[in-house]
Amino acid sequence: MTTTGTAASGASRGTGRDSRGGPWTALPRRLGAELQKENRTVAAEIIHEIRAQIPEFSRPLSGSFGAALQQGVETALLEFAERVTSAGGPVESAHLSVYRALGRGESIEGRSLDALQAAYRLGARIAWRRYARVARRQALGTEAVALLAEAVFTHIDEIAAVSVQAYADAQADAAGTVGRRRHRLLILLTSGDPDPEALDRAAAEADWPLPDSVAAVALGPPTAAPPDTPAPPRALRRSRLPEPVLADLESSQPCLVVPTPHLLLADPRLQQLLRETGAVVGPAVPPAQTADSLRWARSLREAGAVAGPDAPPVTAPSLARLLLLADPALVRLMAHRRLRPLASLTPKQRERLASTLLACLQTPHGTAPEIAARLGIHPQTARQRLHQVQRLFGEALTDPDARFELEAALRATLG
Repeated sequence: MTTTGTAASGASRGTGRDSRGGPWTALPRRLGAELQKENRTVAAEIIHEIRAQIPEFSRPLSGSFGAALQQGVETALLEFAERVTSAGGPVESAHLSVYRALGRGESIEGRSLDALQAAYRLGARIAWRRYARVARRQALGTEAVALLAEAVFTHIDEIAAVSVQAYADAQADAAGTVGRRRHRLLILLTSGDPDPEALDRAAAEADWPLPDSVAAVALGPPTAAPPDTPAPPRALRRSRLPEPVLADLESSQPCLVVPTPHLLLADPRLQQLLRETGAVVGPAVPPAQTADSLRWARSLREAGAVAGPDAPPVTAPSLARLLLLADPALVRLMAHRRLRPLASLTPKQRERLASTLLACLQTPHGTAPEIAARLGIHPQTARQRLHQVQRLFGEALTDPDARFELEAALRATLG
């Protein structure tokens, strides 16, 4: 615990201590740019040595583990160079999530902090050796070199303290402290139209930075387990999820709230749970509209849009398709009225002409070549079908209201 023992007094709740007046102020500002030139090769050397010397980190650099390690090393090196250039200052708040993720990751993996602390110490030694060579090339005096060493180990102590605090928070989460706060946040988000100030406060208390977008996920019951196989406990199922995902796994309508969905929905752990529970993913929305995303996802589940146990989870279709799901009876009425000219045809003829009509409505000019390209048929075939469509629907093809209702009915009918 030597690395982080001194850090605890230097950083409160992972914010870093203000280092102005410390080793940074006596270092030449130009040194920061020279150190930054070394960062790419230093990062590669650090990662190589960490994997070679610390057994817990010797696994392949794939998935969230590899990304977190790479990002942690690169961020720490970049920030150190920036602190030299700017004469110190506290650890940047924009970087805190990176160091927190490392600490939380160790907790989720069920390890102690020993391996992460060893990695921090090893990284500091490697960086210091390289930086010392840079200092000699820059003809820095003995005192400046000593201050550079102090700055390196001060920096590593402070960012290690952030990881330690995040590890402690993760342990508290497992015990229920942060978990309860995050559950309250999930309820606030999914209740609809949350007060902005209350939402900001609840997110801060839950250590959950408000993202630009979220996607709500409607879950079904877990896939039936073989006889005599106990269901996984809630804690185990929760541990399968990326740390930022908010989860309600116990209610009669279980759900998730996934921040930055374009990134986190690709996480293999989350994908596994989504497949196991026949999940439906709502569209990405601003946090204040989380309840809408969840409502749409549940509407899709109620409409039967559920994938099989081995299939990828269902993702919300276009917003236009969701709009059609809002009032199925009205859509059926539009289809009955507007698609009546197709009623006398055989099922195969109806399907062909309905597809042709939809392509006619959705292409820029509704010409035979455009329809042929959209449907993958010969232009002459498209031309023949288009003549049939024009004969059956006549003036409706030029009336804006009729065209809108025709397209809505066809979208709902053809899927």
